Amino acid sequence: MSELLAPAGDLEKLKYAFTYGADACYLGGKKFSMRANAGNFTIDEIREGADFAHSKNGKVYVTINISGRNNDFSELAKYVKDLDNAGVDGIIAADPGIIMTVRDTLPDMKISLSTQSSTTNYKSVEFWKRNGVNRIVLARELSFEDIKGICENKPEGMEIETFVHGAMCISYSGRCLLSNYLTGRDANRGDCAQPCRWKYSLMESTREGEYFPIEEHKEGSFIFNSKDLCLINHIHELMEAGVDSFKIEGRMKSIFYVSTVVNAYRNAIDAYERDKENYKIDESLFEELTKVSHRQYTEGFFFGNADSSTQNYGTSSYTRNYDFVAQVIGYNKEKGMYEIEQRNKFFVSDELELVRPREKSITFKIKKMFNEKGEEVESTPHPKERLFIQTDGTELSEFELIRKRV
Repeated sequence: MSELLAPAGDLEKLKYAFTYGADACYLGGKKFSMRANAGNFTIDEIREGADFAHSKNGKVYVTINISGRNNDFSELAKYVKDLDNAGVDGIIAADPGIIMTVRDTLPDMKISLSTQSSTTNYKSVEFWKRNGVNRIVLARELSFEDIKGICENKPEGMEIETFVHGAMCISYSGRCLLSNYLTGRDANRGDCAQPCRWKYSLMESTREGEYFPIEEHKEGSFIFNSKDLCLINHIHELMEAGVDSFKIEGRMKSIFYVSTVVNAYRNAIDAYERDKENYKIDESLFEELTKVSHRQYTEGFFFGNADSSTQNYGTSSYTRNYDFVAQVIGYNKEKGMYEIEQRNKFFVSDELELVRPREKSITFKIKKMFNEKGEEVESTPHPKERLFIQTDGTELSEFELIRKRV
């Protein structure tokens, strides 16, 4: 059975990811991670996250996927041992020196080769198998036929993982030098400034200060701006091809994003597993994915080489049709009401949607709402305020999320 692998930028996101159906989470520690600006985890938090994952029969993989420099190796072996003691199930790495150090330090630790290594063929998969790697995270630049061919020719015991959802990089599998060149922030050290999302114009060298639009658009030109990957309508094909793990990008994303996306893919995978012969694509699951903040979606290289349709030359802005307005804390017996925590402003009169783990969302309404002082209120103006609500009869549970159409 294929694994659903979710991002976890912090401990809260990890718990929501597993609650909404992830089989595993990948996360970064405070060192050696490609997402330096994510919340990231201390060793104690990694231990707590691993314990939570194991209680859900899940796994935790930690990224050590930077391009290593000489001074990184003085602390690496100790760090790897600390991760092992914290209970992690595997390590994701790209640098051969880091892979060798992990294998020498922990011979039995599972190692996944990061997409940073740009694996695009089954012979490379065989090479990495011989050098101690247990799983390959394929390059994003592969078609379905490429992926299928790798799965058919992979060495025995090797696992194949591929990205199915999230941001795409303008550069080949994330190996970008733009950020370093323009800002001094190294993308391959986890500190990308995302200059591919900036507005660009053209200036001729002898006409300093005269800027010419590359595309006729009053907001500028976004010549490097990629759409977001979404392969939910092709999950069954990838499962049939033999992919072992489906990876969702987004360690910087919110609990609402992670929960909604994981939920949609979980439902798609489960539907296929229940009845493979009669499986039909559920279009409502794609619709769910449009309810999180996202760039326009693309199927990337799935059908072959990507073309101009995978880029968005008009804007780098996100599409946002719904607001995440509250998370459900649970039922407060003392007050006889459901307790929620506000995330964005909403009104009692609003029609709301309840996002539920491993199920489809439903609409509901709030009849009455009270603040912590017991005062009845009509709206929620204070960030992260605790509130108590009476619903129209809809039952709420911990970890459920509330959203509304913008």
